[in-house]
Amino acid sequence: MRLIPCSLLVFAVLALLAVPERGQPAPAPKDDDKPAGPITAAQLKDSVENLKQTTLAIHNYNDTFNALPTNVVSNDKKPLLSWRVQILPFIEQDELYKQFKLDEPWDSEHNKKLIAKMPKLYTPVRGAKKDAGLTYYQAFGGSNGWLKPGARIPASFPDGTSNTFLLAEAAKPVVWTKPEDLVYDGKTVPALGGLFEGQFHAAMADGSVKRFKKGVDPAILKLLIDPADGMPLPEDIGGVDTDEKK
Repeated sequence: MRLIPCSLLVFAVLALLAVPERGQPAPAPKDDDKPAGPITAAQLKDSVENLKQTTLAIHNYNDTFNALPTNVVSNDKKPLLSWRVQILPFIEQDELYKQFKLDEPWDSEHNKKLIAKMPKLYTPVRGAKKDAGLTYYQAFGGSNGWLKPGARIPASFPDGTSNTFLLAEAAKPVVWTKPEDLVYDGKTVPALGGLFEGQFHAAMADGSVKRFKKGVDPAILKLLIDPADGMPLPEDIGGVDTDEKK
């Protein structure tokens, strides 16, 4: 009988131990992107200011080009770069903007090297990975969101800029250069509030920022997201103006 060397037997045993037991799922990866630690007043304030400055940049872009920034796709509908890249010159990041190859996708060999250079304005104010280039600040696309080519302020917001969300803290972050945002189809409300458990901020199209507790009536959120549903908002939408003195 042929003998198997002892070293090979040890290797085989270790290999078997490394394989999950049959019929049992492999351990799920940890969600390291989820914010952790206590929520502070400074973090809430910083996120409000980030949204205000980003909204101001969007307005300045609109005033310059008579159109809102949008996610860019190629002629054959392949995703290229996000609106967050388009407004870089309006947040004092002109040099970073010039480094992008605008006709290449966000994950091309050249452009993906710039993900790590995410501006502080987009960076999560608490807990999440700092080196992943992820942001919670997202706009509303889809059939019933404003994020479409040719959209402009105020023409694309007939319900009123003070009655419509422009940006919000999404439930899950995205790579800041990737043309990916919250999608609203007129039926299903996109998930919000991943940065601060139990609450989220949203920037209105007029530049103001409101703080909402999670659990807002989906019917109200639909009215706030859709810029042209033609329906009046109730007096109490559940949001608190972050400029209010308390």
